[in-house]
Amino acid sequence: MASVASFDVSTGADLQEVDNAVNQATKEVAQRYDFKGSKASIAFDRANATLTKLIKRGVPVKNLELGAITPAANDTVRREIKLTQGIPQEKAKAIVKAIKDRKFKKAQASIQGDEIRVQAPSKDELQEVIGFLRAQDFGLELRFGNYRG
Repeated sequence: MASVASFDVSTGADLQEVDNAVNQATKEVAQRYDFKGSKASIAFDRANATLTKLIKRGVPVKNLELGAITPAANDTVRREIKLTQGIPQEKAKAIVKAIKDRKFKKAQASIQGDEIRVQAPSKDELQEVIGFLRAQDFGLELRFGNYRG
């Protein structure tokens, strides 16, 4: 029986890099002259998981969901930004459907929690699937890992 090669498709960000980017942006806000006397602040809640600082640190910006700007106390505003960790179920179904609709010869995709496992008897076919997924825009930064041959 021929062995089956596979890889996992996932998404997410290194939370330590997000924390570092927020700390760097907070320091910059505190030190910049044009922010002196203003009530600007940045907070990171690791449980609920700066754009330029995030980009410099390699955090996938496509995984950020920008909330609405809401008024806060003392003439300030607040915006909540959520960081997507793991592929949401609807997007996972769309990715699997796209792989099946493309009709690769023997590639099979299955949803496993917040990841997608793609299997095929040929490593070349897996490379084709990776190229296909990179060319598509699912609104998430996709990562390809756990490659087994």
